[in-house]
This record gives sequence, structure tokens and C-alpha cells, in this order.
Amino acid sequence: MEKTDVFELIERMSSLIRSEERRKCTELGLQPGHLQIMDYLSRCNRYSDTPAAIANYLGMTRGTISQTLILLGKKGYIQKTADVNDLRVVHLSLLSEGRVILEKARPTDLYSKASAVFHEDNSGDNVFVNALTALQKANKSQSFGLCQTCRHFTETSEGFLCNLTKEQLSQIDSEKICQEHTLS
Repeated sequence: MEKTDVFELIERMSSLIRSEERRKCTELGLQPGHLQIMDYLSRCNRYSDTPAAIANYLGMTRGTISQTLILLGKKGYIQKTADVNDLRVVHLSLLSEGRVILEKARPTDLYSKASAVFHEDNSGDNVFVNALTALQKANKSQSFGLCQTCRHFTETSEGFLCNLTKEQLSQIDSEKICQEHTLS
């Protein structure tokens, strides 16, 4: 029996996902990059909601991110807010209209059914997590993992704490993507 080439499988799955994404974006008058930014903003925590973090996560130039953010702001999909401690820092949030558009662009039932098959056997989760971790290390890129899977994440009697920033974390922040994530 011929051994399955994992890279080819991942590449094919990515192609199918991107094809569906392009189709949905066309219907909604968006570019795939617009959708990727809105999706990221829906999944990142307060340490990762900056233009620089988006550029790092998506592997796009800061100029591309800047132009896209201007357009998404004009459409009423995102909001920019100055950081209260450092006015040079801008935080981004997805507005309700952006969430509506993002929901319309989410994967179809076909993708959801395929995903359900994958999750029937939890061993698949670790394969993809391990592959992603290896790729990130080989590429020397930030891990951008879920806050609660970071080596700096700590549960205390008062709740959650980031040992890197020494700040309390909300339950919501702990369940979202963080650019400060460090693998154990």
C-alpha cells in the first residue's frame, strides 16, 4: 500500500478551503485578505489585536494590512481604539457588522461535515498541532497559540495570570490567540 503524502493532503485541503473562501468573498464583495483579517480579529486576545500582530500572523506586509484596515474601517466592519497606556499603539476590534459578514463567510456544511469526521478521532488533532509546531519552529516564526496553552499561562486562586506580562487574564482572553505565546 502506498504511503500517504501528508504535505499533499494539507496542500489539497488548503486549496479547497481557499477556493471556498474566494467564492464567498466574491459574493460578499470582499477580498480573501479582508476576510482573513476579520477572522483573526474574531479569534485574538487583547495582546494580539494590533496591526503589527495581524501582519505577523498572516505573513502580510504592514502596508497591505494598513490599507486593508482603512477599507474595513470605512465599511464599518472594524474599529480602531488607541491604547490607554501608549497612544502610539492601536487596538482593533471587530464590530457587529463585521461579525455578521464573517458569519456569512464561514465554511459551508460540506466543510463542517468533513471537520466532524476529523474530530471523531481526537488523535488527528495532535498530528496537526505537532505539524504546525514543527513548521513554526523551522520557520522561526511566532507560535501564536491559544493563551491557555502557553508556558506563561498560570491559573491562580484569583483566576488566570500571564507570567510574561504579570497581568490578570479574563476567561475570554485565555481562550483566544496570543502573539506572546511561547511553546512549552
